[in-house]
Amino acid sequence: MRTLRDIQALRDALGEYRRRGQRIALVPTMGNLHAGHLALVERARQHADVVVSSLFVNPMQFGPGEDLDAYPRTFEADQFQLEAAGCDVLFAPTTTTLYPDGLEGQTRVHVTEVSQGLCGGSRPGHFDGVSTVVTMLFNLVQPDVACFGEKDYQQLAVIRKLVRDLHLPIEIIGVPIVRAEDGLALSSRNGYLSLEQREIATRLYRTLCDIRTALEAGDSLKKVLHQGYCALYDAGLTPDYLELRDTLLGPVDAETREAVLLAAVQLGPTRLIDNLSLRLPETPVDTTDTTPGANPPGSQ
Repeated sequence: MRTLRDIQALRDALGEYRRRGQRIALVPTMGNLHAGHLALVERARQHADVVVSSLFVNPMQFGPGEDLDAYPRTFEADQFQLEAAGCDVLFAPTTTTLYPDGLEGQTRVHVTEVSQGLCGGSRPGHFDGVSTVVTMLFNLVQPDVACFGEKDYQQLAVIRKLVRDLHLPIEIIGVPIVRAEDGLALSSRNGYLSLEQREIATRLYRTLCDIRTALEAGDSLKKVLHQGYCALYDAGLTPDYLELRDTLLGPVDAETREAVLLAAVQLGPTRLIDNLSLRLPETPVDTTDTTPGANPPGSQ
């Protein structure tokens, strides 16, 4: 594996692969890698001759008071894992490499519609930071294919719309969530959890599973989401949002069959997100008064 920090060195290396007619895949990461990231590398390997992974903690996607300074930097361990997983090129730029003039006057990429609400509502500017750095990486690497995890479902939707709207010749592949044995979605931020919090965190996935079962059985969406909010609060989790959307992140209606249940919760200083796909029954669920975030219990 070649580890590169300089833009010109990256371009020179990738130019060699292109001259050979090799197909290139990109796996962007912020490091502190776990099995979920390595699943992205594995999937990329199935679709390309050369796998490029980036490792960059992007300051533009962190808001005030978020964990930019505390975010774990584990470069040597990440480097070892990527090489073992079959990555060919690791691009690990510094902040000044990608933002030589700083963030203040930096051109930003804004993806409309799908970036609104959910995590976009709670973290203003977050998806502008994501879409800007991903556009940079797409421009620098010019991959044929790029792999992103489905755990960050809204992020994946933002990137797919970015590629579609800007007519970028890149195939975007979503890779299923990798979970621990108890169901908790793997995340770099799980390391913030104490042993007690780690046990509590499993209730997020279990609650989503209970909601999915109820909705697929035809229960009222309003009732089921209310029960879900209560279950999360009772477990010691503070919901940011708990919503059912269609697969393009639009509102569900009587015609919706394929849907996705999305949630974000706070547990101490740690923000956890998760989602589950489901199929709604032919008999339409009651979607009355299910405005996103409307009247969650415990919010008064």
